[in-house]
Amino acid sequence: MLYYLFEYLDKEHDLIGAGLFQYLSFRASLAVLLSLLIATVYGKKIIVFLQRQQIGETIRDLGLEGQKQKTGTPTMGGLIIILATLIPVLLFAKLGNVYVQLLVVTMMWMGAIGFLDDYIKIFKKDKEGLKGRFKVLGQVVLGLIVGVTLYFHPEVTMKERAQIAVVENLQVVPKLGEEIKSIKTTVPFFKNNELDYTSFISWMGSGAKDYAWLIFIPIIIIIVTAVSNGANLTDGIDGLAAGTSAIIVVTLMIFTWVSGNIIFSNYLDIMFIPRVGELVVFTAAFAGALVGFLWYNAYPATVFMGDTGSLTIGGVIAVIAIIIRKELLIPVLCGIFFAESISVMLQVGYFKYTKKRLGEGKRIFLMAPLHHHYQKKGYHESKIVTRFWVVGILLAVITIVTLKLR
Repeated sequence: MLYYLFEYLDKEHDLIGAGLFQYLSFRASLAVLLSLLIATVYGKKIIVFLQRQQIGETIRDLGLEGQKQKTGTPTMGGLIIILATLIPVLLFAKLGNVYVQLLVVTMMWMGAIGFLDDYIKIFKKDKEGLKGRFKVLGQVVLGLIVGVTLYFHPEVTMKERAQIAVVENLQVVPKLGEEIKSIKTTVPFFKNNELDYTSFISWMGSGAKDYAWLIFIPIIIIIVTAVSNGANLTDGIDGLAAGTSAIIVVTLMIFTWVSGNIIFSNYLDIMFIPRVGELVVFTAAFAGALVGFLWYNAYPATVFMGDTGSLTIGGVIAVIAIIIRKELLIPVLCGIFFAESISVMLQVGYFKYTKKRLGEGKRIFLMAPLHHHYQKKGYHESKIVTRFWVVGILLAVITIVTLKLR
């Protein structure tokens, strides 16, 4: 909203300093500062409110050291992350931007699903929370909304890579083609690194392009569901999900910046996506909110994010990656989420297999998800979290290197 106000003051009244709001870097800086302030200062007020309402976590006894002591710790702290993200976005972003609108809808949609899950656990005294099929249904509907919007919305376009550059006023200015509708994405580690989803149905003939949504939308649904569930599984010990997610979001902010900047995208020889640069404001606010939340969520945590936070984080990360055409980098960038999800699938699958074949179920890990395995081995949870962060930073660096490593 402030963007439009200062744009008006700059153009109509020539107010000194109002033009600063035209700069993406300025608005992103304000967004991250405000989100940090909201999360740290007003986050405390939200935690006190949750304590007064006796909105505390009921911890299952997993036989882990210090587990019982966490019972009663306020949960639904994801509300802090959501508010600390949305308020700066509403103030500093261009709200008419389709990508900003899509991420605001994603955050509110997944936040509502997570909130309902936490509400059932706490107030209905049902430890299972929202039934799994309803969670998945909510994720599928969101994936459908995202897929349909990105496929059909007229402002979701890209420009082909620059083939030439001309000199104008002693400056090199890249020249790109016209904006086109496209469902191309980036394939990491390859020189010719663009994949058009339409190629999967090229066997249908010349009219295949009209039916490309049959491939594109289901892929989007799978990605949104998988990443949101991965983030949910990662939220198991103090600071793990929030810290890991902050690393991922900062990396996505870098990719958003270069993908939405004609100079950087031309230099790096990557897709230029018009209007996507506005997401730098959103990702900056989101990163600030996650870091601010860590102030209270770091060991020993005084608040848990609950499914209100974890499902929201995963959904938003997935949609950002899809928007900037980097969804195939998710297994690398979100490697921690991926490992946590795989550990659960392997554990459950192997247990069922051995129980059927041998009559007694066996386990690969001492406990799943993966972070609990290391807890069972005797590692303190703060050490586990720190080492997972280090791995997350390493994966983020590898992800950024893919910009030129082909």
